Amino acid sequence: MSDDEAAVPGNKPIRLPKKAAKVKNKAPAQLQITAEQLLREAKERELELIPPAPKTKITDPDELKEYQRKKRKEFEDGIRKNRMQLANWIKYGKWEESIGEIQRARSVFERALDVDHRSISIWLQYAEMEMRCKQINHARNVFDRAITIMPRAMQFWLKYSYMEEVIENIPGARQIFERWIEWEPPEQAWQTYINFELRYKEIDRARSVYQRFLHVHGINVQNWIKYAKFEERNGYIGNARAAYEKAMEYFGEEDINETVLVAFALFEERQKEHERARGIFKYGLDNLPSNRTEEIFKHYTQHEKKFGERVGIEDVIISKRKTQYEKMVEENGYNYDAWFDYLRLLENEETDREEVEDVYERAIANIPPHSYFQEKRYWRRYIYLWINYALYEELVAKDFDRARQVYKACIDIIPHKTFTFAKVWIMFAHFEIRQLDLNAARKIMGVAIGKCPKDKLFRAYIDLELQLREFDRCRKLYEKFLESSPESSQTWIKFAELETLLGDTDRSRAVFTIAVQQPALDMPELLWKAYIDFEIACEEHEKARDLYETLLQRTNHIKVWISMAEFEQTIGNFEGARKAFERANQSLENAEKEERLMLLEAWKECETKSGDQEALKRVETMMPRRVKKRRQIQTEDGVDAGWEEYFDYIFPQDQAAKGSFKLLEAAARWKREREEAAARAAQELDAPIPEGDDDEEKEEAGKDAEEKVREGDSDTDLSESSSSSDSESSSSSSSDSSDSSDDDEDK
Repeated sequence: MSDDEAAVPGNKPIRLPKKAAKVKNKAPAQLQITAEQLLREAKERELELIPPAPKTKITDPDELKEYQRKKRKEFEDGIRKNRMQLANWIKYGKWEESIGEIQRARSVFERALDVDHRSISIWLQYAEMEMRCKQINHARNVFDRAITIMPRAMQFWLKYSYMEEVIENIPGARQIFERWIEWEPPEQAWQTYINFELRYKEIDRARSVYQRFLHVHGINVQNWIKYAKFEERNGYIGNARAAYEKAMEYFGEEDINETVLVAFALFEERQKEHERARGIFKYGLDNLPSNRTEEIFKHYTQHEKKFGERVGIEDVIISKRKTQYEKMVEENGYNYDAWFDYLRLLENEETDREEVEDVYERAIANIPPHSYFQEKRYWRRYIYLWINYALYEELVAKDFDRARQVYKACIDIIPHKTFTFAKVWIMFAHFEIRQLDLNAARKIMGVAIGKCPKDKLFRAYIDLELQLREFDRCRKLYEKFLESSPESSQTWIKFAELETLLGDTDRSRAVFTIAVQQPALDMPELLWKAYIDFEIACEEHEKARDLYETLLQRTNHIKVWISMAEFEQTIGNFEGARKAFERANQSLENAEKEERLMLLEAWKECETKSGDQEALKRVETMMPRRVKKRRQIQTEDGVDAGWEEYFDYIFPQDQAAKGSFKLLEAAARWKREREEAAARAAQELDAPIPEGDDDEEKEEAGKDAEEKVREGDSDTDLSESSSSSDSESSSSSSSDSSDSSDDDEDK
């Protein structure tokens, strides 16, 4: 047989391939088989059944001794193989116990202890073996040895004390507990001792254990609560209250725990001491941080709902709001609105001054960040914290020195080179005036104007001096004011009004004269109006007219014309008012139609007051008619957006001008045609045309055209201008209403 063949008994030889085929698909199979699976399947199928050991029956002492000898030899061999396998020692000792060989069992356990004397299981099995055999003294010896070696093993103490309690040796069990607690064991040991005393109704002994227990494990809040409830459960209310009070003293104000406070308050509530309970709740809310008062709020609210009045409930709500505000300002110190609400709450509830000042100090410590330091809008809310602080110190606390310090600190913190707050300077000065220190107030305003000459500061300083009747100071302040801002029309007006108030009209007129000569003014119309009103009040009508004329040289505004006409009307000069309106009508001929309409309406009203019917009819003939028109709307992109209706005004004066213009065009056309005809005739006759005759003909044609124009002007009625123009030339009317859809006359 060759090497490539393998002989199989009872079968034909199988030829093996010279080269195994390569695996084409190397992906993992869908069903994975592991060695663990193979073993589990073999165990489940039990392919190899192990027959059970045959039962033996011992009939005489010799067989028993032989059996015990073999069994001991097996245990000894197992121990000799692995001495550290403590389970073999325990099995060996229990087997010796089962056959009644107590001494041998003790020997086995002692040998095991020699191997590992810190094994808790061996000591326990040893002691339990002695207890099962009712060898109490031996068990005691074992436990004593065990707790001497391992005093921190709780199982020994529990088993030992339980054994003594089972045999009703109560003093012995108590002695064991006393020995145990000398080692200051965990809380469970103390609680076991306390429960032991309570089982035998030893209340005083249990109280003593509790007190010693708290001395060792007083850091745990629940231990104090358990002790207090123990006293309350046994009817010792005074001792329970004392326990809570000692707990408060133990933890102190810095480490006070909300659980103790809640338990103490609920205890007082159960004893119908509602005022004491309310005081405990308030103490907790005042001394605990806001993130630890939620439970106190919950029970405080429930207490007030059950036993409190309206005032008490409001106090709870206020306390809760305080906590909410504290949380808000802790999250974001720059939330000035939260600070305002918090401080308003404290001031409305008349909280202690120290607490309010503390909150104010915390609030003003949040200066706007450096990134916003140069922007005034971030400072506006912040500055009002300082203002409210100063007002509180002055009006509520009556501490004027501290209020002065607050104002000074506020001024020092403001970056005056970038911006300032005039309100702070003004309030500081007014504060000093209320303190009857006028020099200090003037000094403050002087410093303010020197650092930042704002209009508001000047006006406030001038008002202050006006109230003090210091007019010379007012004049000096106005002069400085105008030096810093000569474009302020309002300042010039106020300065002139001051001089008028003092009766010095010449100085007032000089101020107005200088003011109107300024090259740049913020509101020149107000200044001119004030100047004119001043002259009118002084009954200087000619000067007022001169001012109007001067103003009209600078501007052609309709309000100036109307004001001038009204001025003439006010002094009874209706003819002067009529002339002013006529000049205005001519001057505003090319102005907006709305302005012209406004002028005509004012003129009509003036003529109505004057009572001149002819002049009134003349003005009425000038009134336009209102026409509704349409125009196309376009968006910003130039897209058509439909049509809209609007009202337009057609003035008879404009229509008459259009008719006269067309007549002039016809005359010029006629003259041009005559010249062309004369030129053609001259060419045909080849005769020179005398220049003089030609000139005379031209002059005659011009005169005829002018006469026709004059005749057309004289015959044109302004009230019928629209109809005549329509009848004479349809082209002009069609061009005027080319963009209108319908003409509706509204008279």
